[in-house]
Amino acid sequence: MTAPTRPGPELRVRLPQVAPSVREFLATEAGGAVLLVIAAVMALVWANSPVSDSYHDLWETTATLGVGDATLSMSLHHWVNDGAMAIFFAVVGLEINREFTTGELRDRRTVAVPALAAVGGLGLPALIYFLFNPSGPAAVGWGIPMSTDTAFVIGILALFGPRCPDRLRLFLLTLAIVDDIGAIAVVAVFYTEHVEPGWLGASGALLLLIAAMRWMRVWRLGPYVLAAVALWVAIYSSGVHGTLAGVIVGLVLPSAPPRREQIDNVPIYVRALREDSTAGRAALAVSAARATVATSERLQYSLHPLSAYVIVPVFGLANAGVHLDSHALTAAASSSVTIGVAVALLVGNAVGITAAAVLAIRSGLGALPGGVRYGHLVGAAILAGVGFTISLFITELAFTDPALAEQAKIGIIAGSVISAVLGTITLRYVGERWSLCSPGTDEAIPALPPRPWRAPAPAVSPVIR
Repeated sequence: MTAPTRPGPELRVRLPQVAPSVREFLATEAGGAVLLVIAAVMALVWANSPVSDSYHDLWETTATLGVGDATLSMSLHHWVNDGAMAIFFAVVGLEINREFTTGELRDRRTVAVPALAAVGGLGLPALIYFLFNPSGPAAVGWGIPMSTDTAFVIGILALFGPRCPDRLRLFLLTLAIVDDIGAIAVVAVFYTEHVEPGWLGASGALLLLIAAMRWMRVWRLGPYVLAAVALWVAIYSSGVHGTLAGVIVGLVLPSAPPRREQIDNVPIYVRALREDSTAGRAALAVSAARATVATSERLQYSLHPLSAYVIVPVFGLANAGVHLDSHALTAAASSSVTIGVAVALLVGNAVGITAAAVLAIRSGLGALPGGVRYGHLVGAAILAGVGFTISLFITELAFTDPALAEQAKIGIIAGSVISAVLGTITLRYVGERWSLCSPGTDEAIPALPPRPWRAPAPAVSPVIR
């Protein structure tokens, strides 16, 4: 079906249009991953330039939001990490919500292997880091290497992975979703310093309000957005990290498909608009069209571009600015924090994910999607060692000592780069030998017709006399 053109009258002055190939690239995960890489490189260059002081001064600038005596003041760095990243985690929650409601995570056997693999990818990296740092101030960083950066991994797979990577992409997406659930739980439980009971009670009341709106079948986004902002303020004031509000809202928003009568009613409002084009009837037609899409899907459609193309790159710009002079690199080379993070990201994910996935397959709990072989599994497990966004996020929560935070960030960058290179090489090597385009083992191959096989007789054109 041909996609409709954009609504509205045509402009008298034609503006330069983005090439279709560029729009298609930006619409994929690869586009967001490239922007994140660019932002991280810019942060590294800026933090190691002659004007490096301006980098730190910018992110330490205080910004205040408030009305009257009710104000909230934080540095720009904290506004990005505590405020804007709540939108990123809301998108993660919405993705989890959609997959469990209408997506691939409804099938137990499809979920079993990547879910158990994610458990291995959560547990073994934390254990490896703890072996390098069993005590002292550095021990609290055990959560840093636990998370896989979904945007980076899927982006690398889209750019450099094997041909037809859809089935491997499904495996990695499911793994990343379960991985994100674990990482969010770790942040909420283990990286919360103090709790204010009053604000925590207010958070619970707001959560009940959102649940009540869902029960009442409220489908408009406005009430949910207002409740989500209030929930963020309450959770942040309670001492729990504010990004948890984004996850909660993403998980509890209505995601069930609309009833058939809602779709059937749209032509009625459109017909009324055609009879009399008024603002009121146009608003009703727009509302009728919006009601045909689940509330969670509409919010995800609105937030995903903001998250992928603005918030995550800005987060990378604000957190990847590590000072890499000779002294810092020398200290990192012998630092148990740097080595522990890098080894945990690479070895912990590669071994933990592979071993847990093989255990799930051998025990009969699940099976790999058709076309995915053990070689692809190993390559995907190595690639899952790219832990950037949430790893940097947990670093800021774990360490108050700037030196330890800097050493951890160097380990994150080193481990992620090595994992990306080795994972790409492995997948390219395996992909050239075993294609992912082959049909799955559970797909029936149509039988050939009985012999003898003969070419069809050519059609005879009628002779016109």
